[in-house]
Amino acid sequence: MNETPRPMRRNEIRAMNETLILQAAEKVFAEAGFGGATMQLIADLAGLPKANLHYYFATKEELYRRVVQNIFEIWLHAADSMDGAETPAEGIGAYIDAKMDISRRHPEGSKVWASEVMHGAPVIQDYLETTLRDWTAGRAALIQRWIDEGRMAPVDPQHLLYMLWATTQHYADFSHQIETLNGGKPLSETQWNAAKANVKQIILRGIGVL
Repeated sequence: MNETPRPMRRNEIRAMNETLILQAAEKVFAEAGFGGATMQLIADLAGLPKANLHYYFATKEELYRRVVQNIFEIWLHAADSMDGAETPAEGIGAYIDAKMDISRRHPEGSKVWASEVMHGAPVIQDYLETTLRDWTAGRAALIQRWIDEGRMAPVDPQHLLYMLWATTQHYADFSHQIETLNGGKPLSETQWNAAKANVKQIILRGIGVL
């Protein structure tokens, strides 16, 4: 005997609608930028009435900040693997894997972040000056400790982080270019694994841990 599906609870409906809105907002902001995006475009893509959009996010700026915050928090958690790693090769290698996987799963969010920063961060400058600065200082201190212990080459930790970000996020921000050079097709699973392996080998050899 088939059971009647239970009705969705209010918090489940809210979570589902927020997910739809944020996915649509990522795409619209990535394609149109903050200035070109409208709440109506986002509502249409999410398949929700515009009034519903304003119920969850009162303004376009509030929604935009949430999109940017989401991708940044995903990136933050990607670095958790560095904190508990026994070796620099293990920690930085796992960080590269995680960041490239994020580029594959969340390309639109990465593009929104890149566009915002390239335009001088008019909406999230405060975020850069607080959360990002503190996070970067913490990761740089960890890398410097590994250097001081003689476990990796004496490189500038901050510039190493810049290189890691630029390389891994390239696969999201320049996905169209990569697909064009790949015969007009997204990278396959095999190609993604090969890309991760090559990026890790180049960077880990460069810092003397392979």
